[in-house]
Amino acid sequence: MYLSSKQATLLGQIMQTLTEPHEENEIRKIMGDLVMQLLGAQFYASFVWQPLEQSFAQPTQINMDPMNLRAYENYYQFNDPITPLMQRYQVAVRATDVLPHEALKKTEFFNDFLNKDGLYWGVNLYAWHQGQNLGDMRIWRDRRRENFTQDEMRLLDMLQPAFVTALARAQTPKGTNAPTMNLLSQRLTTREQDTARLVMLGLSDKEIARKLEISTTTVRTHLDNAFRKVGVGNRAALVHKLSP
Repeated sequence: MYLSSKQATLLGQIMQTLTEPHEENEIRKIMGDLVMQLLGAQFYASFVWQPLEQSFAQPTQINMDPMNLRAYENYYQFNDPITPLMQRYQVAVRATDVLPHEALKKTEFFNDFLNKDGLYWGVNLYAWHQGQNLGDMRIWRDRRRENFTQDEMRLLDMLQPAFVTALARAQTPKGTNAPTMNLLSQRLTTREQDTARLVMLGLSDKEIARKLEISTTTVRTHLDNAFRKVGVGNRAALVHKLSP
């Protein structure tokens, strides 16, 4: 794989960024700017999958109309012929890998959503960690450019491990007071561990929801899952079971 001097420099900047202590949404936004330059793309969006709601949320975007992105959240993501198929991949995947481009151009999704901002050729990368989709990168070019090459997809695949690690680290509760847990915690997903740590600090469901930027319903779901996996029936027992 040949890299220009500019691409090599950008690759170094990206890897450096992913080692720095940024917030989760900052990581996705900074990555968007750098990856667009790396791949010679013009458009970028990033979402976080909400498994309980079965929808994408927490968008960030570059060079896309915010109103159009809101329309995606409210309608087009539920009438999207490519993203559910692309999300199954744990490597970079082009829109044309899951649906022929001529077929895509005949859809409402293309004509009323993608085409509105000029999106024509797309590649997505999803950050999967312990069965959870922590976030994604959706990179697009307009019709004046060529489709993404296999070498460009391999470049994205090279970034994926560091991208996943950075997002997972950003979603871990911050501060020296974050309690440690014993080996039983390995039965829990990253988000369930985050919730359990905040329970150990004595936070209420509402406080946990605010700190993790999720709904109180989602907090309860994480707790119920943690109770079941650890074999307890309440918060006090969970704290006792997970304490080192």
